[in-house]
Amino acid sequence: MTTTNHIKPRKALEKIKPYSPGKPIWELQKELNLDKVIKLASNENPLGPSPKGVEAISSGLAELHRYPDADTVSLKEAIATKLDVTKEQVIVTNGADELITLLSEAFLDEGDEIIVPSPSFSEYDFGADLMGATVVPVAFDDGFEFNVDQIIDAITDCTKLLYICSPNNPTGTYLERNEFERLLGAVPERVLVVFDGAYSHYATARDYTDGIEFVRAGYNVLVLQTFSKVYGLAGLRVGFGVAPASIIQTILKVKEPFNVNSLAQAAATAAITDDEHVKASKESNAAGCRDLYKAFSELGLNYVETMSNFILVELGPDAEELYNALLSQGVIVRYGKIWGLPEYVRITVGTKEENDFLIEALRTVLGK
Repeated sequence: MTTTNHIKPRKALEKIKPYSPGKPIWELQKELNLDKVIKLASNENPLGPSPKGVEAISSGLAELHRYPDADTVSLKEAIATKLDVTKEQVIVTNGADELITLLSEAFLDEGDEIIVPSPSFSEYDFGADLMGATVVPVAFDDGFEFNVDQIIDAITDCTKLLYICSPNNPTGTYLERNEFERLLGAVPERVLVVFDGAYSHYATARDYTDGIEFVRAGYNVLVLQTFSKVYGLAGLRVGFGVAPASIIQTILKVKEPFNVNSLAQAAATAAITDDEHVKASKESNAAGCRDLYKAFSELGLNYVETMSNFILVELGPDAEELYNALLSQGVIVRYGKIWGLPEYVRITVGTKEENDFLIEALRTVLGK
């Protein structure tokens, strides 16, 4: 028996790197023998999960010997009711990540292209690389603002998918409604525009759109959302897409039959009605942003005003050293090198206590 592996993987895998998640709390505690660690790296809801969602999980435990509903009927109906669309326009997936992969599997052939304003969420690239398609990045303008004209100019005969993440991860910036409408007017009908609204609940700008209105109007748009952020169900992995029914039917051809477990379905069905938790989460986030903006200004740090639940902060040439110094203080943030932003960190807005702990840690590592 030999330990040498002669089995060659697909050539497409040469471009793919495994996803690198943020360091978990327990690992840093063990590594540095720290009593207190806060994690502000993964844009989780600091208030915790929707209480309605938690209650629904408890009620569903007795049915775990049954397979989950492969068609996620109850959850699709709840989403459709909430967003004023038909259930035929909804697909539910194992987190938004799975939906991005399914989109790639359903629509991309080798040699096709996707357009992605850059930097943005890495899973768009993953899906394209998996199918042998080409990623065409379009740089943001100063202040990480979307440049619609450059996005339009990037469209070719090979373009199949165009991703717009708004608010964008990791910058927190957004695409104005009228600019999105202008973009849709210029995109050929053969191109599917994917509007990633994972953080849309946190957006407060009057000229923001979550994209759903354009699905209702019949545009070739798929809006992607998740229960991981404002609803606080990240550990259950539930995402969904809203699009014209014909687009949904195409994606269903590549979806696994039991992709969302029964407890996740029950929790999400209840959580989408939990307006009180959503309201509290948004208010907490807004207050946290105000406190952090004030502190960053006092510390002389540049930051990007956000429409999301995280803030991109510029630490300068010593950003990696300061990132590691924050770890030693028990604060986990996300270092920006993975997005080609080596002088930045992305910081999730936490609770008042967590934000205060972060600010003190920053003062310590900055010597202020």
